[in-house]
Amino acid sequence: MDDEGRASVLCHPSSVCKVKLANKVALITGGNRGIGLATAKLFVAEGARVAISGRNENVGLAALQELVRQTTTRDAIFLQGNVTRQHDCEQIVNETVRAFGRLDILFNNAGIILRNRNVETTTEEEWDTTLETNLKSVFLMSRAALPHLRAAGGGTIVNTSSYVGLVGFKGLAAYAASKGAIVNLTRAMALDHAHENIRVNCICPGSVETDMIHSAWRAYGDVEAAARVWASKHPMNRIASPEEIARVVLFLASDDSSFITGTAIPVDGGITAG
Repeated sequence: MDDEGRASVLCHPSSVCKVKLANKVALITGGNRGIGLATAKLFVAEGARVAISGRNENVGLAALQELVRQTTTRDAIFLQGNVTRQHDCEQIVNETVRAFGRLDILFNNAGIILRNRNVETTTEEEWDTTLETNLKSVFLMSRAALPHLRAAGGGTIVNTSSYVGLVGFKGLAAYAASKGAIVNLTRAMALDHAHENIRVNCICPGSVETDMIHSAWRAYGDVEAAARVWASKHPMNRIASPEEIARVVLFLASDDSSFITGTAIPVDGGITAG
């Protein structure tokens, strides 16, 4: 790895290997763990150069090391920043473009969840933090990225919503509000930028096996019982792996979905079908 943490994939985009993101540059917020990191690994395997961002520098650098080790890429960097702040968002985007020369894909994946909170039990600070992290970040990152996507001749934005953005869910007032807003923001952006060859879609995952859900299971008190409860909410009687969600993000980021924009795709094991 060079001083900036980059270099080439084993199967380089210029070679004969068939990859879906050859010569593409992707920026993934919340890319230092869970769905974001799984997506970064898949994007690299499909030929992309990838920037991952997160607030925690130590976690981010460890994630970058894991990404480099597992994918043998040198075309990856970590950028520390707070995506609820305009300056940080602009800096993350600009540093990505400075490192790789362009931007083709933005995956707005950063997010938090506060459980067991209704409107009365959610503090104003908790409400603001949730809406800023989950929703405002999509606005700020997209606004910073759009000129570069336009300069590249078009591109894709994928936003992470949730199945809770499509249906109500008890005890998740702020989270549901933020994720529902992402769905309609996605639709509005898709209409605003379709003429510029910029596609905007969002994914609506069900429960996914990440650090976030393991924390919820520990708070439940009995991890094994909690895992069964979470699985039973889904008709497929299990939760998703981060890699399963990442494959849907890849579909939306690649030319496989070239005539799809403004969609909210449930990736939820059937939980919203009933």
